[in-house]
Amino acid sequence: MSEKPAALIIDDEVQIRRLLRVVLEAEDYRVMESESGRQGLSDVALRRPDVVLLDLGLPYMDGMAVLKRLREWSRVPVLILSVRDGPEDKVAALDAGADDYVTKPFESAELLARLRAIQRRSPSSSEDAYFQAGYLAIDFNSRTVSVKGEEIKLTATEYALLKILAQHAGKVVTHKQLLREVWGPNAEEQSQYLRVYMTHLRKKIEIPDAREKLLRTESGIGYRLVLPAGKKP
Repeated sequence: MSEKPAALIIDDEVQIRRLLRVVLEAEDYRVMESESGRQGLSDVALRRPDVVLLDLGLPYMDGMAVLKRLREWSRVPVLILSVRDGPEDKVAALDAGADDYVTKPFESAELLARLRAIQRRSPSSSEDAYFQAGYLAIDFNSRTVSVKGEEIKLTATEYALLKILAQHAGKVVTHKQLLREVWGPNAEEQSQYLRVYMTHLRKKIEIPDAREKLLRTESGIGYRLVLPAGKKP
């Protein structure tokens, strides 16, 4: 997986997206683009960006509505980038869960500094950067997963599932929580997604002859990543 931080731009103006792409790629970001709020929400759920740049003046679904929907299930850092410069707009966005607010037109250096700042303050940046349970090891900074010291390749969805289970290792994570955090709030009833991806994940991280499996199904409830005996959650 790429070690570059991923930035998702949600803006309907193609010129702004092009400008931001140039600025962000020069700072070694991996850039993704969404031209509408609905697409942006889907991209956050499926493509797992490290930071989101969100315009407020979006068609069909306003940026404030996007922000509120996003905060129901995601803590990804969000920087608002808008022509709306009134204090009431900034207060409303910050109260709704935005991490910072920059008005257009913007200075590239200031924008990049604010992005770095909200990424440093994000909850994920203060979490343990490394996880190990038996033969499984995860480096959250580089997004690498290894089994018995050998790096394995996971898709973005498989990695997102494993990361949540590792962050709650030893505890049951319900079907609904996994579906909401990995696929978004509209997928809470799509339990078939979990069955398919957990099967893929097991094939990649479990060792066939291991005495105890790492991923345990809690029938009718959810899944649990089992910690080796003596290791506290």
